[in-house]
Amino acid sequence: ARGFTAITTRDAGNLHKDDDEQLSYAADNQFVFVTHNRVDFEARALEYFASGKTHCGIIIAIRRPPQDIVRRLLVISNNVTADEMVNQIRYI
Repeated sequence: ARGFTAITTRDAGNLHKDDDEQLSYAADNQFVFVTHNRVDFEARALEYFASGKTHCGIIIAIRRPPQDIVRRLLVISNNVTADEMVNQIRYI
């Protein structure tokens, strides 16, 4: 309804894939990756940076009610361009 596309790991057929495969899928499909897994995906972002690989952004959410996460995602989505998200980590 807001003009954004969202896909879950389950919908993408990636339910049992590891973190590297998850981020690679997101990067290959030009998706920003949203996760609660701060430790692993901060490390993945550093690995991408060190190896010169590009991702389309990682948003790390702390555990909150879903409507709160959606509200925070909309703030980013409405105020940050896709180009500005490349290789960035945002925290919500």
